[in-house]
This record gives sequence, C-alpha cells and structure tokens, in this order.
Amino acid sequence: MKVLAVIPARYASTRFPAKLLANKTGKYLIQHVYQQVCLAKRLDRVLIAADDQRIGDACDSFGANWQMTRTDHQSGTDRIAEVASKIKADIIVNVQGDEPEIDPTHIDLLIELMQNDPDASMATLAAPIDATTNEGKADLVNPNVVKLVMGLDKRALYFSRSCIPFNRDKSETKGLYRRHLGIYAYRYDALLKLSTLPQTILEKTEKLEQLRALENGMKILVGDVDHPAVGIDTPEQYEEFVNRYQNK
Repeated sequence: MKVLAVIPARYASTRFPAKLLANKTGKYLIQHVYQQVCLAKRLDRVLIAADDQRIGDACDSFGANWQMTRTDHQSGTDRIAEVASKIKADIIVNVQGDEPEIDPTHIDLLIELMQNDPDASMATLAAPIDATTNEGKADLVNPNVVKLVMGLDKRALYFSRSCIPFNRDKSETKGLYRRHLGIYAYRYDALLKLSTLPQTILEKTEKLEQLRALENGMKILVGDVDHPAVGIDTPEQYEEFVNRYQNK
C-alpha cells in the first residue's frame, strides 16, 4: 500500500506574507515542515505542492521533492488532488505547510487508521480541550479553534466552530471536548471525488470543507493525540517558534 504525503505550500498569506520562506532559524519554515514529515515511518514519499517558483527554488535548495500547481485552487485539498491525480498512491496525507513542529508519530497514527479500516474514506486527528483551564475555556468559544464530536466507533459525527457538544447540565467535562487538528489522510478515490463535489450548505455555513465529506456520506475516522501541533499564522507566532527552536 503506497502512502504519499503532500504539503500544500502557498506563497501568499494575508497575515504573514511569504511566511513559508521565513528563515530566521537558518532553515525555511517549509523546510522545517518537510523534514519533520520525512521522519514519519509509514510514508513512502513526501512532496511539496507549490504555487510559486520562489517556493520551488527554496525546495531545490534543501533537496525537497516538489511540484508546481495551479494558483487558483480554493483549498489545500484541491491542491493535493491536482498532485495526486498525477501520482498514483493508495493513501494521500495532507500536512499543513505552516506546522514546523508537527509530530511524525501523529502522521503514522493517521496512516495506521486508514490501513486498518479499508471502509474509511478519510482520517483526521483530534486533541483534548481541558475545559477547566482558562486556555481551554477560551478555545471552546474561539471560532478559529474547530471542535469535533465522534462516535464510539471513532467515526466523526460533526465539526464546528461552535462549542460542541453543548453541556446542558454543566456535568463532568473530562474527555468531552476535542480540538480538530487540520491534518487528513484520504483514500485515493475519495480525494479525487471530494475535489469534484460542489460545496454543501453546512460547509458554506461553517466554512469547513470537511463537512462536504460528511454531508456526502464519507466515513471519517478520528485518532486521538495528546497535543496539537502549533501552526504559524502570524509573525508573532513565528518569533515564538524561532525562540523555541534556538533554545532546544
């Protein structure tokens, strides 16, 4: 079973222009991500999907495999679907290009979920939200932190920017809330199908493209991990990463 990881790499970024080429650590941000992903043991190949020659030039400088993709894709899913359509693989993993500290074992867990359940169209990950802490309480009401609920069979039931589930009786919260992590594994055919489906009402409402898969009956497995990777969305977050990296 061939497993391909694709890292969508857009040059433009509203809050942090050209962030993937930031290199205060001596490495490009996209280089950190690529090298972390390459540490996963269940991958056969890692590829960066770039939309700008400047990212491609950076990839060449550190020996990364990369392909140029169209610039008009609406999502990372569409970008990796373009790549996957040219490279046959059984499972395709979509890793965000701005998570330089992603845990390779999380990638392996995602792949293992797919390998163990041939009926699953997709798999993703979640980390606990501790509602007893101030940080956890803030995450529950933060629309930028996507929450999810899943069944006893580890199948995703719903994703939302709102706090789900609603704790009506204010009962015990341990293990109740989960934060969705934006990493996915797709079955090859499911990825190509998903990229051709029109947007659905829930997807448009929540602005969450994984809801398109749920609304079309796709089975999404969820793996639990103990911590999320820290994404880099702003220059301030990048500076924090640089400090962590230099103080290792």
